[in-house]
Amino acid sequence: MNALVATNRNFKLASKLLGLDSKLERSLLIPFREIKVECTIPRDDGGLATFVGFRVQHDNARGPMKGGIRYHPEVDPDEVNALAQLMTWKTAVANIPYGGAKGGIGCSPSELTTSELERLTRVFTQKIHDLIGVHTDVPAPDMGTNPQTMAWILDEYSKFHGYSPAVVTGKPTDLGGSLGRDAATGRGVLFATKALLSEFGKSIAGQRVVIQGFGNVGSWAAQLIHENGGKIIAVSDVTGALKNTNGIDIPSLVKHVKEHNGVKGFPNADSIDPNSILVEDCDVLIPAALGGVINRDNAKDIKASFIIEAANHPTDPEADEILSKKGVILLPDIYANSGGVTVSYFEWVQNIQGFMWDEEKVNSELEAYMNKGFKDVKDMCKSLNCDLRMGAFSLGVNRVARATVLRGWEA
Repeated sequence: MNALVATNRNFKLASKLLGLDSKLERSLLIPFREIKVECTIPRDDGGLATFVGFRVQHDNARGPMKGGIRYHPEVDPDEVNALAQLMTWKTAVANIPYGGAKGGIGCSPSELTTSELERLTRVFTQKIHDLIGVHTDVPAPDMGTNPQTMAWILDEYSKFHGYSPAVVTGKPTDLGGSLGRDAATGRGVLFATKALLSEFGKSIAGQRVVIQGFGNVGSWAAQLIHENGGKIIAVSDVTGALKNTNGIDIPSLVKHVKEHNGVKGFPNADSIDPNSILVEDCDVLIPAALGGVINRDNAKDIKASFIIEAANHPTDPEADEILSKKGVILLPDIYANSGGVTVSYFEWVQNIQGFMWDEEKVNSELEAYMNKGFKDVKDMCKSLNCDLRMGAFSLGVNRVARATVLRGWEA
């Protein structure tokens, strides 16, 4: 099931639970604006190359639209649409004053030189600069982009609008990026996991944890859970998968990954089939890689008691039903991985104030937001008598619907 179909399905279920007016429901689903631009750049060898860039701006009822820009060869309009919509609900669940957006350029970053990537980013920014802005739409890094990409966007945008550090988040700290942003999504996953386990009288210490994906989110989550006494017994990334039932030495693994660009070949763990990672025997499963990995084919074999969705849309709706029948407790992505966008919000606030925080303040504010978010989701579950995914979706949709109605959408 593709991401757009799944997201729309979850939205419709939430809107039914909330009893939303059908006209309002339709209005909330349709994106505010979709932008598609041609980006032609000179290649280093003197030839020309043309790429298609786009931005889907889904909703701005609660504030400026917010979401990542990805550079990837298969940037699929449907998926971007779904991710933009997901950002609308995610920012509402986190209760930060944003709407949702998402964008990207269909390209293979690994096949472009740094100077070609810079030219591409600048041309894209020239095409959309009057449609993004500090109080309009605030991009951030995503797949295939990084703080350097944000620095180029900031510079190009500032040529038209004057120095505007708050136009993007996830910037290098030397240009107004926030401390703690790099680890934010992984740290949010830690706080979300703690909040969920404490509901069941458990703590992270001693829990057996499996993590699929060892990129930024997976590796930070692993390090922080390890520091809190959790036992990471299996991890995987694109290069392979590892298992050690006594617990993997995460600091050594992080060092190994830096040196060898992947987990493959790490000496103090057994190599296993990457496809089996999700069905390993464990207490907590954290999918932190791609979408759609837990589906109706493998859901019945999952042995974890808790699933924390660190990736976007890792679980198909069919798998949701199977897991809930098995009694697996699933913490949905729109809450569990909102640490990144929450610290992006802190970065934006710091830039607007022109006053930067120390890392301790960033982390303690993040913990407060994640704990409050969990409590709000739980309260919604109680009042609607539903599971955590529907509780989170209904909470987000309800906040956006209320803001839309208060602003006068029928006028």
